[in-house]
Amino acid sequence: MYTPKFSITNETLANIGLVEAAKEVIENAPLIPIYEARFKKDALLRTVHHGTHIEGNDLTLSEVRKAIEGETFVARERDIQEVINYRNVLKYIDSLKKELSDKPRSNRKDYLSRQARYNQGMIKEINRIACERIITDGRAGKYRQTQVILRNSATDEITFRPPPAIEVPFLMEDFFSWLNSAEAKKIHPVIRAGIAHYYLVSIHPFIEANGRTARAFAILILFAEGYDIKKFFSLEDYFDKDAARYYQSLMEADKQHRDLTKRDLTAWLEYFTQAMGVELTRIKEKVKRLSVDIKIKSRVGKQVPLNERQIKLIEYLEEHRAITTAEARKMAPSYSDDTLVRDFNYFSKKGIVKKQGKTKAARYVLR
Repeated sequence: MYTPKFSITNETLANIGLVEAAKEVIENAPLIPIYEARFKKDALLRTVHHGTHIEGNDLTLSEVRKAIEGETFVARERDIQEVINYRNVLKYIDSLKKELSDKPRSNRKDYLSRQARYNQGMIKEINRIACERIITDGRAGKYRQTQVILRNSATDEITFRPPPAIEVPFLMEDFFSWLNSAEAKKIHPVIRAGIAHYYLVSIHPFIEANGRTARAFAILILFAEGYDIKKFFSLEDYFDKDAARYYQSLMEADKQHRDLTKRDLTAWLEYFTQAMGVELTRIKEKVKRLSVDIKIKSRVGKQVPLNERQIKLIEYLEEHRAITTAEARKMAPSYSDDTLVRDFNYFSKKGIVKKQGKTKAARYVLR
């Protein structure tokens, strides 16, 4: 049975910390349904666009939206089909999530013991959907039976040679045996998703759409194991915008050894968890700003523009109901008392707080 080789470094731990902090904020943010729907729609659009663009699809973000919504426009037929297919892959993942996810358990051990098993049929179906009307010779969703290689388009140099086709069924069986094992289920879901992503890309089990299939299966693991995080995020967005480093991180692991079991995935997992941490932190900040805006609007009846420092002060006020300049200084130590007092005066003018006292020890109380 395959057993991945990796170490949990301080960088990986820090990245997982960012993921958990963002998850807590996003899942508990007081957003109204219309805003949640917008976040989900935006994440889906970015995932479909960047998930196909990173593999050479020429459609713009606006054109991807049109394709998803069924609008007619002029573009290469294959590009449109790839976008439609990847949207359907995400729909399939949603259906699998319901199958794989149980209701929340009282503890993780109970959850792991009753968790449904992943199987090869799932990944084959992901690939079949991704290749629908693109591969029409019956090979979509079936493990490849020929050797494939990737070459540098400029130098014609071979950059990647996956295992021989005859080994693919055995390698995939090994992978799913590990993924469903009790030991593997003890690993954090984000790291499990990262391992799955690397393994599937490295094996290259299909004739087409291996990147999309691997990334989609990693998304499935995240979604099924409690890390869908309201479906507000898009790892595809991060990877596409950082494509050179993304591919380099994968290739660095590939070059270590011909034997997959001897490759150390530590550096790749640092990169994968960083992608997750950065993307979720970005979403977290948007959610925090919006949730603060909603609270203020409900309190004073209008939108109040706030910068990052002011958002932190409002969050403190929401929790503690009052704040002094000294307490504010601890929240924003790089800013002067004069700057903080100007913030409080701004809050007062907008009807958010009222001032109690006239000296530097004055308190600002949430209205």
